[in-house]
Amino acid sequence: MESVKERCGWCSGSKLYENYHDNEWGRPVREEQKMFEFLLLETFQAGLSWITVLKKREAFRAVFHQFDVLSVANMSENEIAAALNNKGIIRHEAKIRAAIANAKCVLSLHASGTSLVDFFWSYVDHAPIQNTWKHLDEVPAVTELATQLSKDLKALGFKFIGPTVIYAHMQATGMVNDHLTSCPFYTV
Repeated sequence: MESVKERCGWCSGSKLYENYHDNEWGRPVREEQKMFEFLLLETFQAGLSWITVLKKREAFRAVFHQFDVLSVANMSENEIAAALNNKGIIRHEAKIRAAIANAKCVLSLHASGTSLVDFFWSYVDHAPIQNTWKHLDEVPAVTELATQLSKDLKALGFKFIGPTVIYAHMQATGMVNDHLTSCPFYTV
């Protein structure tokens, strides 16, 4: 008899969370603007729950120009002030300024001939790491690879991208498959 598959337990209890899990989380992201969106949102999640960010995603999208890298890199002081007064987003000045700084770093990557997508995926030889976790308590919050990637990003000037943020980004963008093996969305 085949066992019943259940979603990863971290997304239970919220339709928004379940929809994110089922349709986005862990699916390989190969599009530049989407990769930047996930990175920007992950930096705002630092210290908070992901559901908090998901609930504010549309407001983030509006404030940060649909996650267009060039537009974010060129945000003015007036736009920063407006963001700080926007109750729809997480109003943390250092994180808002980090989003702008990180967009400028992405533009520097572009100027050097690489994309954010290629930069990230090069750390996993352009193929997702396939993990085989059976229980949520097995899934790490940080790995050596995420720690190295975080250090390399910081050396390029990126901000609010510690190892935990980077590992969450790797999970979200499908660089690592951290769906539990019992999850219907676990595929190899």
